Amino acid sequence: MAGNRSTGAVDRATDSTAFERAARAGHVVSGVVHLLIAYLIVRIAVGSSGNADQSGALSEVASKPGGAVALWVAAAAFLAMALWRLAEMVVGQHPGESSGGTDSADGESGDESDWFDRGKALGLAVVYIGFAITAVQFARGSGKSSGEQNAGLSARLMESGLGKAVLVVVGLVIVAVGVYHVYKGASKNFMDDLKTNDSKVIEPLGIVGYIAKGIVLAGAGILVIVAVWTADPSKATGIDGAVKTLGDAPFGKILLFLAAIGIAVYGLYCFVMARFAKM
Repeated sequence: MAGNRSTGAVDRATDSTAFERAARAGHVVSGVVHLLIAYLIVRIAVGSSGNADQSGALSEVASKPGGAVALWVAAAAFLAMALWRLAEMVVGQHPGESSGGTDSADGESGDESDWFDRGKALGLAVVYIGFAITAVQFARGSGKSSGEQNAGLSARLMESGLGKAVLVVVGLVIVAVGVYHVYKGASKNFMDDLKTNDSKVIEPLGIVGYIAKGIVLAGAGILVIVAVWTADPSKATGIDGAVKTLGDAPFGKILLFLAAIGIAVYGLYCFVMARFAKM
């Protein structure tokens, strides 16, 4: 009975147009962040310093006039998206598309894909909450490089066998997420998440964007595992580390420009999701 009441409350919340628009704003902010990351990658390619990740992008915003206000707005949008993902975890995927989501009223389902979607929604909620917290930190002037934080945490975990095992698992999970992005782009499955069948522009954006982001994520996960193997926590710096490692490779500058294009295309696809994503 309590479960039915909570599911009903979530259903009513996702019927709110204001809530849906706030959650869609999360896609817009994500698009801006990815475009800024692409810009930072280009800067690194031409020899400038910086962090080509979320913290670097938010730091760039914070340094501009009115940046703090923009970051507070971004934090609110990220939080709204996180709450929407939590709603998807409770009532099923795309709760705004129908009054009851994709499940029965009691919220129970034995379908494996449904449980996968719920687990993915929970994971995305955690990610967006992390984004919101980081945006607030930079808005308040206390933001730090995520690469440095990742390296510091990795160093502490490497002090024990259990910590090393945790890092390897984390690395494998990040690699799996990256591979999933590549698969989603190559298979064009992302079109199932949209309320439009227009494939002339949107489909190429999704293919390039998902594959590019997937490759960068997989590279970041591999570096976490390499960091454990070599006992060098400085390698476990996330996307920024993956980008800079790419730059050190043969033809690194060309690879960085290609990575920047791919991440920028994913940023543009985020704007598509803001308009057409099933919610």
